[in-house]
Amino acid sequence: MEKFGKSQSIKRTEDVRFLTGGGHYVDDIAPEGALAAYVLRSPVAHGEIKGIDTSEAASAPGVRLILTAKDLEEAGVRNQIDGHRVTNIDGTKAAGPIRPVLADKRVRYVGEPVALVVADTLAEAKDAAELVELDIEDLPVHIGFGEGPEIHPEAPGNIAYDYGFGDREGTEAALKSAAHVVTTLVEDNRVIAASLEPRGAYAEMVDGRIHVAVNGQGVWEPKNQLAKALGIDASQIRVTNPDTGGGFGMKAGAYGEIVLLAAATRQLNKPVHWMSDRSEAMLTDHQGRGLVSTTTLGFDADHRIVAYKVETLSDLGAYNAGFGQGIQSVLFTKVMPGVYDQQTMWMNTKGVYTNTVQMDAYRGAGRPEAIFALERSMDNAARQLGVDPWELRRRNFIPVDAFPYTSASGMPYDVGDFHMVLDKAEQIADRAGFEARRKDAASRGRLLGQGLCYYIESILGDKEETAKVVFEEDGTVSLHVGTQSNGQGHETVYATFLSDQTGIPLDRIRVKQGDSDLIPKGGGTGGSRSVTVQNTATLATTETMIEVFSAYLAEEEGVDASEISFDDETFRIPGSNQTPTMMDVADRARAAGRTDLLTHTKTTTLDNMSFPNGAHVAEVEIDPETGGLDVTRYTVVDDLGNLINPMLAEGQVHGGVAQGIGQAVTEQVAHDPETGQLLSASFMDYGMPRADNIPFVSFTSAPVPSKYNPMGMKGCGEAGTVGALAAIANAVRDALDGRIERDVQMPFTPQRIWQALDEADRGAA
Repeated sequence: MEKFGKSQSIKRTEDVRFLTGGGHYVDDIAPEGALAAYVLRSPVAHGEIKGIDTSEAASAPGVRLILTAKDLEEAGVRNQIDGHRVTNIDGTKAAGPIRPVLADKRVRYVGEPVALVVADTLAEAKDAAELVELDIEDLPVHIGFGEGPEIHPEAPGNIAYDYGFGDREGTEAALKSAAHVVTTLVEDNRVIAASLEPRGAYAEMVDGRIHVAVNGQGVWEPKNQLAKALGIDASQIRVTNPDTGGGFGMKAGAYGEIVLLAAATRQLNKPVHWMSDRSEAMLTDHQGRGLVSTTTLGFDADHRIVAYKVETLSDLGAYNAGFGQGIQSVLFTKVMPGVYDQQTMWMNTKGVYTNTVQMDAYRGAGRPEAIFALERSMDNAARQLGVDPWELRRRNFIPVDAFPYTSASGMPYDVGDFHMVLDKAEQIADRAGFEARRKDAASRGRLLGQGLCYYIESILGDKEETAKVVFEEDGTVSLHVGTQSNGQGHETVYATFLSDQTGIPLDRIRVKQGDSDLIPKGGGTGGSRSVTVQNTATLATTETMIEVFSAYLAEEEGVDASEISFDDETFRIPGSNQTPTMMDVADRARAAGRTDLLTHTKTTTLDNMSFPNGAHVAEVEIDPETGGLDVTRYTVVDDLGNLINPMLAEGQVHGGVAQGIGQAVTEQVAHDPETGQLLSASFMDYGMPRADNIPFVSFTSAPVPSKYNPMGMKGCGEAGTVGALAAIANAVRDALDGRIERDVQMPFTPQRIWQALDEADRGAA
């Protein structure tokens, strides 16, 4: 990393602003005097809309506008939110029922938007919403994967898609002839993202254009969505994304509220502001996971994998969200074979519509689910085969000399040294001392278990990104980026990287993001792509700056440009003792009237994304009297490639692990199966992990630099979650080994663990 960043653990520069109340969140910066919007939502999970009478509400104090589906149609607004559709096994396109911005004729989940009320104040908008007469005739509700009433005529049996990937016949044949076959049931519970800041937005008219500010994960997708919905050219729309208090993939998808706000501000020519509250967020934010898989692993006599099959049912919610169909199908398959050297696999997944809110991206989006299924299966196989789970993995690792390696999913793994990483994890986690710790726990009446997960991640998203560097008149330097921070520390990482490459003082650099007028295109944030693709573009922009400034200096000094060098801090000019910095050259150019030298931009496209990987080792202690569980030790050894800022990378891993532990131990979305009402609709009922649920997380970097980008980076944003689920689940199974026969499924609440132990004790009695 000598050339590409100094790899220093610099504290986040933006935190001073956040911690002293200087953040610019969407709810803080709405225009003064903006009208308040309130979304009237369906109180039932499934029903026919017989009528919506807004007449009394429209005449209520302060009300400026009420929009229903009929009003959108009359205003020429497209009442539809598009979602990605996969291709079925038979080559047909998956189901594509219309997901409306405002419900039209039928509602399909509790919380579905029915009308927008705009008033002078939020209190007036809420009061008016209570006056809307909403006549809905209840219909039977479908929750879960069993048979139920049809939600969409386009999806018989509520099957949205029937997706297949791999070699079906070859897999079945290999399993039939395998020396050992192990089948595992893996349930991946549904979770709520629960970002610290709920969703919000405002819209206003500025110089004849519509400006929408939204706390999302990028500005260009919302801009395209708005242009399509409003039927206007994208140039007439500006989207900005201010500071965002958490996203986790949930804020990357398309929602209808920004369309409603834009339509309202266009009609009223007044700013309109909407902010979700926590209850609204629990009901309407896209949720994650929610699938059940049956896996089958085939082994030869030497315990080498010969085939792997996965059959999955995936809950999509009521409609296709932006990426919903592709997560447990296309994205799942990307890392389905994990780090194991086998080429025969088959996946069949069916997406199912239910009367619940949509499922979409949640930290990892398909890759945590795939690794969880595989690593639970490997652990179960080791148990059934009577072999050490660590050695079973080692026996099946892709060897170092096999790279570059094309996986059974077709993924081009460039580098990897899985044995090295696992050996480090074994040492740092003190596996040799585990039995002593287990005996100590037993002496206290506790059950101690250790679980291993070896994961691999596939970085996702657009491979293209743009960076623009502007030398401003006030002596600062603006770095315009196409990604969007929502808590990761991008401002620090990007500014540090530019400073490292150019010598521009760090305190002079201002990172600017979240404005569709600044850069014509950007990929936003998601899929752990940001730092790798953005810094690649920044590096290319830096090279352009060096080339342009060298040519300018050569012209000024009367030498050949090829003779001028730059050492990451200063230029060297032959025959001169001058050592101008980038800032010096910019000042000279400005004084000479060469403003063309003060802005530099470059767009780059990576050939391939990278593949972070690593080992997670968890230890859990269980009280058999109560079923209570504590995560007592947690060790991570990650190959994230070269790190620009190790401290921030470690922080990202810690956050991912915390979310993984939350899903594994405490979190569970629950619906009433008869009514479809959300039973876990507040933090009183939804088990968000707390500080005492999370142990100290040991993090060690063991980099094998990627060959797919010049910095050798691999991405780190989702890696913690990808590895955490199976590490915890395998530790729980290990702790309960010898006490119960069946697997306990996530979340590992005291009730579930105690019930499993009680059933086993009753059976033994």
